[in-house]
Amino acid sequence: MSEVDTTSKVDDFRRLHHGRLPGDPLVLPGPWDAASARVFAEAGFPALATPSAGVAASLGYADGQTPADEMFAAVARIVRAVDVPVSADVEGGYGLAPQELVERLLETGAVGCNLEDSVDGVLKDPREHAEWLAEVRRAAGDRLFVNARIDTFAHGDGDPGQAIERAAAYVAAGADCVYPIGAPAAVLPLLRSGILGPLNAGGRVDGEGPSPAGLGELGATRVTFGPGLQRRATAALREISAELV
Repeated sequence: MSEVDTTSKVDDFRRLHHGRLPGDPLVLPGPWDAASARVFAEAGFPALATPSAGVAASLGYADGQTPADEMFAAVARIVRAVDVPVSADVEGGYGLAPQELVERLLETGAVGCNLEDSVDGVLKDPREHAEWLAEVRRAAGDRLFVNARIDTFAHGDGDPGQAIERAAAYVAAGADCVYPIGAPAAVLPLLRSGILGPLNAGGRVDGEGPSPAGLGELGATRVTFGPGLQRRATAALREISAELV
């Protein structure tokens, strides 16, 4: 993929996050391999966002245990399989320096990335993480859409005020979007009122909780599903296997 093609896709991906009406969030399914990516693209989704846990499962690893080289290779295969923009969940960046992280992401053809603010379940200092995000932004310029994941609901006390404070620091550092993962749907309006720019919410594929449109009405700009789709596909495969046995 040429740099011109990648730049165009980044621009398209960024535009998809702006000017959205309430109840019409950007819905980004999470492919775990090339085959699932093609299914989602053929269904008409305008972009995709890989889940690190889903990719890990497809490679035979537990969540958070995928070697960096294998994760980047998996993302590259997904990107090659489809024409739509693909954002990649690269967890905490695998200990790579910002410049190297950006170069590795661009080599895959990804247009964006998720970056977490916790390590092994422990929240990072928000100021230090914001400084690191700023370095990522400087290295990437406009070539990557940075989605800053906020883990206060997953690994903190779930204080919405703390999530809003972290969001402000990350947006100021250059994040294009923030993702308070695990935030209850009821808290989304409060988060929306206190956060500038696009807001990512987690959707469910088990019929529990609001629909993507419902999450949009509560304030979500975009909706992702983590490894939910991969796990649902695995459950379906188990049922088929049981019937065959």
